[in-house]
Amino acid sequence: MTTANKGEIIVHLDRVMLEKNMSLSELAEKVGITLANLSILKNNKAKAIRFSTLAAICQALECQPGDILKYIETS
Repeated sequence: MTTANKGEIIVHLDRVMLEKNMSLSELAEKVGITLANLSILKNNKAKAIRFSTLAAICQALECQPGDILKYIETS
């Protein structure tokens, strides 16, 4: 199996939060995650996310995972 083409996941949490008129601190409280950890996710610094956290974010923002996450090809 070759891995010539690598990709990355881009997080569009800030865009969805803006559309839903929700602050980072409000979302952190609704999801039950620290403001620092949510900020890491929002700023594309996270290495991973638990499905339970992603589900809680989607529930709080009334969105789908695809509204928040995007895969892009990199070379």
